[in-house]
Amino acid sequence: MAPTLAVLGIVVDVAIRVFAIVYVPINRRPQTATAWLLAIFLIPYVGFILFLLIGSTRLPRRRREKQAEINKYIVETTEGMERVKRDHPWPAWLDSVVELNRTLGAMPLVGGNTAEIHSEYDDSIAAMVAAVDDAHRWVHAEFYITSLDATTEPFFIALENARRRGVTVRLLMDHIASRGYPGYRKTRRRLDRIGVEWQLMLPVQPLKGKYQRPDLRNHRKLLVIDGTVAFTGSQNMIDRGYQKRKNRRRGLAWKDFMVRFDGPIVAGINALFVTDWYSETDELLIREADPVHTSDALETVDCQVVPSGPGFEGENNLRLFNSLLYSAQERIILTSPYFVPDESMLYAVTTAAQRGLDVQLFVSEIGDQPVVYHAQRSYYEALLRAGVRIFLYRSPTVLHAKHVTIDEEVAVIGSSNMDMRSFSLNLEISIMIRGRGFVRRIREVEQSYRDASRELTLDEWQARPFRSKVLDNVARLTSAVQ
Repeated sequence: MAPTLAVLGIVVDVAIRVFAIVYVPINRRPQTATAWLLAIFLIPYVGFILFLLIGSTRLPRRRREKQAEINKYIVETTEGMERVKRDHPWPAWLDSVVELNRTLGAMPLVGGNTAEIHSEYDDSIAAMVAAVDDAHRWVHAEFYITSLDATTEPFFIALENARRRGVTVRLLMDHIASRGYPGYRKTRRRLDRIGVEWQLMLPVQPLKGKYQRPDLRNHRKLLVIDGTVAFTGSQNMIDRGYQKRKNRRRGLAWKDFMVRFDGPIVAGINALFVTDWYSETDELLIREADPVHTSDALETVDCQVVPSGPGFEGENNLRLFNSLLYSAQERIILTSPYFVPDESMLYAVTTAAQRGLDVQLFVSEIGDQPVVYHAQRSYYEALLRAGVRIFLYRSPTVLHAKHVTIDEEVAVIGSSNMDMRSFSLNLEISIMIRGRGFVRRIREVEQSYRDASRELTLDEWQARPFRSKVLDNVARLTSAVQ
């Protein structure tokens, strides 16, 4: 019996390795495929099981089919291209980027919008509360993390008051992300009590027949009121310390960035909510599609929604960022809490610096996620050598804002980090905005970051302890396994 089991073990082991060599490299980046092959060859059974559980970045087929179905609806409800004014200065390279986004995500560039920045945590929540208080027909809220606490209590009160006025309130929150916080059950009970229609996004509930790779998450943050006002950006609906004792001990507080939009772009942002609601409920909210409203403000901006995530064939946000990086002529300023680029983005950023552009990166001095924090640090030397200026936002604040500015013309804001998780595993929302006035206002926010940061030098970085170098490089290896 023993020899038979030994032979069987050898056969299974060989079969796993042959399968891995044939199947793993299909449609994967070389570095990702290599990382999985190493895992499978070094620890065959464990590596193989992990690959079966989290080796695919694709959502279930039915959900991908729903995405294809609703793309037609998105096209029909995001009209407004005729409102774009190609006035001077219209960057010569912008048309090709707009066409790329349109091809990948089905969203057009629309004009006649206003965009108001909220870069303070309490201010953005107050602005969202005020918008909900003005709702007459419906409220659509979607946040990666939604949790009832002292900070978010006013938002829940606003939802409750809206329901008392007869307003329909729908809310989506990511299952895995939200359930990890102390107020999860309390939040659900409160939503039920006040009559909110709510659903979990991408639930991992195998006993209910709901399962996909657990780390494929819906990372979007957006709020839409009556089809006329929308908010999106980096901020979750939770206390700025994220309710964690360890965060309180360290004094950590998150700094975020949200934008309020009025105008035709609101229909595009709402189309993403409709997409996600349909994916989770099979209910298509087309009956609530509204005529596009154009802002009467003197200063308006052109905007384009760029959805991304495993529901799309391409990595829409990565392609957008890289296109802008190569199109820039003068200046690139990147703000991201988690900067773990793939090879293509690393080349795009360093190439921009090497061709003489002013390239700046704002990241946090400290990290709330140790592995990602050390993986991010492993890229600093290559960036500094290429001429990228790195600003470390001083602790104990975690700079969680996510935005990019290109020259004085274009900005991108939204929920997407500049890391491989946001490119491949998370559903994200990005808004590309063309407007010099808006970019100028973001420049003021960037200057406030600069004032609260210290610039990292190559000499300082090279002098860091050997232990840190080892941790950084080991963490970098994990970023390739997707």
